[in-house]
Amino acid sequence: MADIIRCPWCLGFDQYIKYHDEEWGVPVHDDRKHFEFLILEGAQAGLSWATILKKREGYRKNFAGFDPGKVARFTEKRIEKILQDPGIIRNKLKVNSAVNNAKCFLQVQKAFGSFDNYIWQFVGGKPIVNKWKTAAQIKPTTKESDALSKDLIKRGFKFVGSTVIYAHMQACGLVNDHLVDCFRYKSLLQ
Repeated sequence: MADIIRCPWCLGFDQYIKYHDEEWGVPVHDDRKHFEFLILEGAQAGLSWATILKKREGYRKNFAGFDPGKVARFTEKRIEKILQDPGIIRNKLKVNSAVNNAKCFLQVQKAFGSFDNYIWQFVGGKPIVNKWKTAAQIKPTTKESDALSKDLIKRGFKFVGSTVIYAHMQACGLVNDHLVDCFRYKSLLQ
């Protein structure tokens, strides 16, 4: 059997490869999954995705299975308890932002029927398909991530700069940034 070609960024450890092969770039239309990635990507700011991926279960446990309705009701006491758990990035600003963002997320759901309806409008309802040959060609932001970031900030979200939001768009399949020779590139074409 021929070797499988993957995007080089994922080759560090098995969990990273599994994430690349099964999740990254697959179009997401589930609000809870969008909320999960918003929490995780906000936590990633200034850190590596590998670090966050290794702590994903800690986040799932501490953030009510990524239920935005529950997270929006977290108290200061609950936040202080979460900040004691080494299973997450123990940054008070990031944890507080997750609770704030849960409240904002619920407002977006109310206004648009779902967060999914809201976010997909920034890419015209279907994934942007790029044709990158090398990772160096991929930019950290785009005009779409700039627009989405600006709108989220206007709606009160925190830790949603354009780079963080572009990571969200890549992870949730709003954009296909797999390299063209990666085995996942063609499988995700619609």
